Amino acid sequence: MKDQSHDDAMATLFREDPELAAATLDAILADGDQGELLVTLRQMAKAFGGVSAVAKSADLNPTQLYRTLSEKGNPELRSLNALLRSMGLRLSVQPLDKTPTLADNSRP
Repeated sequence: MKDQSHDDAMATLFREDPELAAATLDAILADGDQGELLVTLRQMAKAFGGVSAVAKSADLNPTQLYRTLSEKGNPELRSLNALLRSMGLRLSVQPLDKTPTLADNSRP
């Protein structure tokens, strides 16, 4: 049996367990690590048939999606939403543990 690459193994895990995919993305977004976000989105795209298939499903330009998910990519919110929806996911906003108040942001 041939060993899978890390990306292939992650793609398999994400394909078999969408909740794991969602939890992984949620943790990455909480950390704010854009590089890790792009790596994970590439792995997820692979899980859903590859970047070209996901681009078609999301009604995005495949070439642009490859660029967007590259190491130097900077996904727009519209593209990110379309990409996630094509994989059965969506972005959501949650309050931080401590919600900032206007008083927290005021200057003396």
